[in-house]
Amino acid sequence: MAHIKLPEFEDMTPAIQDKARPILEKTGKLGEIFKLLAIDEKVYFATDVMIQKYLLDETTLSYNIKEAIALLISKENGCKMCVDVHKSIAKMLGLSDERIAEILQGVDAINSDNSEKALLNFCIKASGKENFKILKEEIDTLKEMGWSDIQIIEAVSITGYFNYINTLSNVFGLGE
Repeated sequence: MAHIKLPEFEDMTPAIQDKARPILEKTGKLGEIFKLLAIDEKVYFATDVMIQKYLLDETTLSYNIKEAIALLISKENGCKMCVDVHKSIAKMLGLSDERIAEILQGVDAINSDNSEKALLNFCIKASGKENFKILKEEIDTLKEMGWSDIQIIEAVSITGYFNYINTLSNVFGLGE
């Protein structure tokens, strides 16, 4: 149970209700994170833009890598709710149960090339409290492995997004 009262559909602003309606029609329910964000329309819509641009739109990173980042960062942050949600999303996007299990075991368990593992490890480091210690050489190494500036900034943006969402979920006791 969440640590604060989450609004029901009828308590949300009309603009958020417009966003909620298709979700309710498709799934029959609204998740706790949706309800939490719906408390403040500005927070909801700012977050919705990030979801669209980072995760749902086609970008320079594959959905496979984006979901790997989502799962790894959520696991690293101890956000069980986000891990569970993104296991389902990953399946919906075509990731196999085997691939999801590999990701959840950690980067070393993932059956992929060294460049993908390097990017995922970099994201884990970027998500930590000592991310200010990341050196230019670490970014240069990713570039030498074939990652572009755009892909690196996108990966770090997704990492930052999951730190944000995991923080909201953890602080307000969502999914407990």
